[in-house]
Amino acid sequence: MTTDQTSFYTIDQEATAEYKDRGSKFLAYAFPINSPEAFKARQTTLKKEHGKAVHFCFAYKLGPDNLIFRSSDDGEPSGSAGKPILGQITSKGLTDVAIIVVRYFGGTLLGVPGLINAYKTAAALALQMVPTVKKQIMIDCQLDFDYTRLGEVMRWIKTFNALVKHQESQLFCKMIISIPKAALEEAATVFSSLQAVDFKKLGK
Repeated sequence: MTTDQTSFYTIDQEATAEYKDRGSKFLAYAFPINSPEAFKARQTTLKKEHGKAVHFCFAYKLGPDNLIFRSSDDGEPSGSAGKPILGQITSKGLTDVAIIVVRYFGGTLLGVPGLINAYKTAAALALQMVPTVKKQIMIDCQLDFDYTRLGEVMRWIKTFNALVKHQESQLFCKMIISIPKAALEEAATVFSSLQAVDFKKLGK
């Protein structure tokens, strides 16, 4: 699945799936995240829910450029769990997604090939349970403007399908908005041309 430079693919709801092999049970949880902290919160909850499980292997990807990713074998042989899980996220072209596979040991050693297959299959099954969605890459920008321009500014925000993240309304207003990357250039031109409105892009 390919993306352009202005959008990415992810999931927007949690899905679970189960895979069994020679007595061991693998419960896969695939869910959307927007930060490492969001992942850790779900991880903590799952560890409480599955107090008798022996392994909580995982992988996640964050950001439209896929620069933030992590995987863990959580005590399984090196490369037998985290990488196969991450591989399923990558093969579907997804980001802002995490998968945790909870393993209940069944008494029989599966060997590295068996583990790779089990974690890969469990992750793939979970992703099959939830639809993929396309989302716009959003860029944060700041608007500073005279209160008398509020109506006009809000009209343009709606036109560009931007989201207001923070707003301070006094005689002089400050607003943090997220603009779809596809509309950023046009939005910058429009807002910069408005009288008594200062526009600047935030971050990189």
